[in-house]
Amino acid sequence: MSNDTSSSQSANPIRVGEFARPHGDLREWIERVDSMGELWRVSGADWNLEIGAIAEMVYRGRPGDSPAILFDKIPGYPPDFKILTGVTNSPRRLALTLGLPVSKNPLDVVAAYRDRMKRHQLIDDVAVETGPILENVDREEDVDVLRFPAPFLHEGDGGRYIGTCCMVIMRDPDSGWVNVGCYRVQVHDRNTVGIRITPGKHGRQIRDKYFERGLPCPVAIVCGQDPLLYLSAGNEVAYGVGEFAHAGGHRGMPFDTVRSELHDLPIPAHAEIVLEGEVMPDLLIPEGPFGEWTGYYVGAREEDPAARIRRVYYRNAPILTVGSPTRPPFDDSLSKCVMKSAMIWDQVERAGLPGVRAVWCHEAGVGRLFNVVSIKQAYYGHAKQAGLLVAGAHAGNFANRFVVVVDDDIDPTNLFDVLWAMCTRCDPATHIDILDRMWSGPLDPLTRGGPELHNSRALIVACRPYEWIGEFPPVVESSPDLRARIREKWGHLLS
Repeated sequence: MSNDTSSSQSANPIRVGEFARPHGDLREWIERVDSMGELWRVSGADWNLEIGAIAEMVYRGRPGDSPAILFDKIPGYPPDFKILTGVTNSPRRLALTLGLPVSKNPLDVVAAYRDRMKRHQLIDDVAVETGPILENVDREEDVDVLRFPAPFLHEGDGGRYIGTCCMVIMRDPDSGWVNVGCYRVQVHDRNTVGIRITPGKHGRQIRDKYFERGLPCPVAIVCGQDPLLYLSAGNEVAYGVGEFAHAGGHRGMPFDTVRSELHDLPIPAHAEIVLEGEVMPDLLIPEGPFGEWTGYYVGAREEDPAARIRRVYYRNAPILTVGSPTRPPFDDSLSKCVMKSAMIWDQVERAGLPGVRAVWCHEAGVGRLFNVVSIKQAYYGHAKQAGLLVAGAHAGNFANRFVVVVDDDIDPTNLFDVLWAMCTRCDPATHIDILDRMWSGPLDPLTRGGPELHNSRALIVACRPYEWIGEFPPVVESSPDLRARIREKWGHLLS
């Protein structure tokens, strides 16, 4: 991170559709989404179950075309304290956030993001002296996390969660690398929160380095932020790469950060709410359960190291960003599919695989469990190589269950087409391989929450056999030219 005393500007900010520059913060992003007709405003919903149930019912009822929802006048809280859900859960909002061409087709956004990654360059954040996040600062005895309407989202949850669409900022004690991850944060009392971090995740590795030295782990938890920062925090960015710089590269200009009072951690100058303190190695408090992204309550309520919060920074009329995972689709599932698909596609091509036509991580698999890659076969073994690379890519290997490889005439987003290819081009005895002892986590319902956090996955080649591809029976369907002529003449029957 570089140092400066004024807000930063880049010579090459990303142009966003009709806008000449990226949005400045979450509030300007909300204004733009509202102008697109993709924001719903709901007044008077209770933090206790109502907000979670409304989000669940809206997003399940409008898969692929769901709004962001801004809740205000939440009972028991100042009327201008708000909750925002479903931040990037439509192709158009996701494209707007990333500064990509706005489209309703999720594969357009996948392809544009993958193209962006070919020229993506990191842009470090810039330290500034002040920002809106410092409008209010509560210290020590004045700290009360429940000043904000942390929701009780699901009936079976173990408590209220203030961190569900959030950023957890830590600094590696060896290298000084600042990592930003997205981990769930449960409220225990006015100044104590639990942070559940899956083994193997970067934040867990950093936390454990402090614990091994008998030290608490400094932490800053951002509970309302620019959606672009959340996308970098919530997806697999390479070890040692700063998420502020990763998001800045997509923005085309750096993010402004201010230094936290206790631990000199960079926090977004335009964030809404930030909690700062230390994760204590000897402060073990039962955490969970929480309805998670697999659609299950996975893992028992168990003791986890908790954090003591000693500073709370927040803007006037703060906006708490919330994700409410349920059985999919839910308020974050589509955006996860798009981001994972693009990142896998980019990583597979960087590994040297030619001929990739598209990648799609299906929403029923919540962007992780059922991933399909379409290729133009060029040589014997090409299809299996594609499947192995998808299964092993950093963005695709955590908690994956199925990888399906299809020919380039199959739309990987169309589950009917994918199943048809599996049924007609896959011989189960010879075209399915099982990869055992792969990386999984405690949220995988089949791990039973035990210490051995691994799974198996099926690599399914649903392609015409390359060695006799020219002899494979032709597909029965009209040619593209005939379909075009029929649509021109008889389109009124086909709309």
